[in-house]
Amino acid sequence: MEKNMPSMDTINIIVADISHLDYAEEICRVMEIAAHDRGTGIAKRSPEYVRSKIREGKAVIALDDQKRFAGFCYIEHWEGKKYVANSGLIVSPDFRGIGLAFAIKKAIFKLSRKKYPNSKIFGITTSPAVLKINSRLGYRPVGFLELTQEEAFWKGCESCRNYDILQRTKLHFCLCTGMLYDPNEKFQVLEVEHEEEEKSRASL
Repeated sequence: MEKNMPSMDTINIIVADISHLDYAEEICRVMEIAAHDRGTGIAKRSPEYVRSKIREGKAVIALDDQKRFAGFCYIEHWEGKKYVANSGLIVSPDFRGIGLAFAIKKAIFKLSRKKYPNSKIFGITTSPAVLKINSRLGYRPVGFLELTQEEAFWKGCESCRNYDILQRTKLHFCLCTGMLYDPNEKFQVLEVEHEEEEKSRASL
């Protein structure tokens, strides 16, 4: 590890609450920079929207031991909670390369399962790293027709530079890959659940 490289040991990932509202501006700024640097789409979110997720207890935030912002992700639900999306995953540039993205995704996944145990969890992404993370959590690649068809979700893609592709294909596909976790598919093996089982055994 490089001399000044941050360590996961110094980072705390927690369910965000009103004490974290002041981070909203920074969260949105880091999201926008990441979209520009990647050259692909990340649906734009306003600071007030991020604050609403924090107030609702539907977000996790990662902070280091000096309370510096390290990462964030939030929950949205669609079609009467039939579908849940873990959206807006972002890691601050200073904290990349240490496994924080997976830790945040695991935390928001567990929060989603706790709040919405019967919901299908889905996401769309252009990031190979996120695809790998989702696969480890039990998601599988699917066509967009297996995801929520609620108009409000797809409207959130309007700020993406690739939105014209989505329109031309009538919401059938875009540059993003759709991924879905279905709690009714019993064959899925979750790394998160394995970890919980191992902890239980260790305490015996």
